[in-house]
Amino acid sequence: MGTQSKLINSVFLATLLIAGTVGSASAHSTTAKPQEGVASYYSDRFQGATTASGESFNQQALTAAHPSLPFGTKVLVSRPDTGQEVEVLINDRGPYVKGRIIDLSKSAARELGMIHRGTAPVMVTLVN
Repeated sequence: MGTQSKLINSVFLATLLIAGTVGSASAHSTTAKPQEGVASYYSDRFQGATTASGESFNQQALTAAHPSLPFGTKVLVSRPDTGQEVEVLINDRGPYVKGRIIDLSKSAARELGMIHRGTAPVMVTLVN
């Protein structure tokens, strides 16, 4: 990951942490400016592998990998092009492909309608 990407991720994380103290009454309470980019999802070969948080990876759980958000953070991942969205829990690190901002479990990718495409443009927003 380049220096600029690390800086952007650090600023995004700081914004999320600072904004995390603000409340909202919506069903999907959000407090920070969304991070926009491309989402991908895990290959089936990772089923059962140990994630960076120490949990076993489960394709059926609504989880995701993010480069910098703390483990246990809930985020809303939405597709601006279709309006589909899913709430996931960050429990791993990644993705490690340039231009991608989040790696989803297969179940989360299915809810976003991106199984056949493999990737999709998304917005990632912190959920209270």
